[in-house]
Amino acid sequence: MSFEAGGGREKKFVEFCKGVNGLDKVILREVRGHSAEVYLNGGQVTSWKNEYGEELLFLSSKFGMHGSLEQHGFARNTVWTIDKDPPPFPTVSSNKAFIDLMLKPSEDDPKSWPHRFEFRIRIALGPGGDLMLTSRIRNTNTDGKPFTFTFAYNNYFYLTDISEVRIEGLETLDYLDNLKDRDRVTEQGDAITFESEVDKVYLKTPTKIAILDHERKRTYVLRKDGLPDAVVWNPWDKRAKAIVDLGDEEYKHMLMVGAACVEKPITLKPGEEWKGRQELSAVPSSYCSGQLDPHKALRLG
Repeated sequence: MSFEAGGGREKKFVEFCKGVNGLDKVILREVRGHSAEVYLNGGQVTSWKNEYGEELLFLSSKFGMHGSLEQHGFARNTVWTIDKDPPPFPTVSSNKAFIDLMLKPSEDDPKSWPHRFEFRIRIALGPGGDLMLTSRIRNTNTDGKPFTFTFAYNNYFYLTDISEVRIEGLETLDYLDNLKDRDRVTEQGDAITFESEVDKVYLKTPTKIAILDHERKRTYVLRKDGLPDAVVWNPWDKRAKAIVDLGDEEYKHMLMVGAACVEKPITLKPGEEWKGRQELSAVPSSYCSGQLDPHKALRLG
């Protein structure tokens, strides 16, 4: 069946159906053939395809819908609801493929997060197939207490061969190395390549980062606003074998690059709201290599 969200949108752009294990799923489609799939369980985007039907996100064959609070945050393990009356969001006027989701406290929330809040997210496909996520978190505590949190969009990109991939836009920046007790290190001046396990949080990053897949001649472009940091992770061979929901050889075909706010956590007083946004694009590699402009920001409305 189809779900028509937001007044007069045609049903072909937003379809509400059942996915794995009967879980509620939303499929977004654009007229040129791009698509995305979103599960209400965790508010997770599990598929993003281009106009040729090629999958752009990595999803392990052993993927599970549940993880630890410490690793991913409780929002990933909670069922979101469809927000039928969201506040105004910045949206391309011609864009019709989007869904608004909302998360509020419930009795099932972990005791480690004893606060009242509203977490809204709009997931949208742009006319050119760009995947756009806009998040808003509001403190609705009635006891006058602020709360503090960190935030990250964990983007798992599908790659042909991790050894033939490089990242542009993070050169010479400081990062926290999670493999060395979060030591603060300065990155080298060359584009970043991969030959071993990596788990880093880059600090004060530009608003645009590029992930180049040489084998496929494809570049993923990540644009972000309100998220100053960037997480880069690949487990490599030894670590991959110890991860339950990752195949032993699947590390070769994935890279997580996430827009984040980690170094300086966000604090909201009651009534205050935080906004963060990212856009993901997939373009031919020749389109953007060497054209990264750190001063061109993705603006929130």
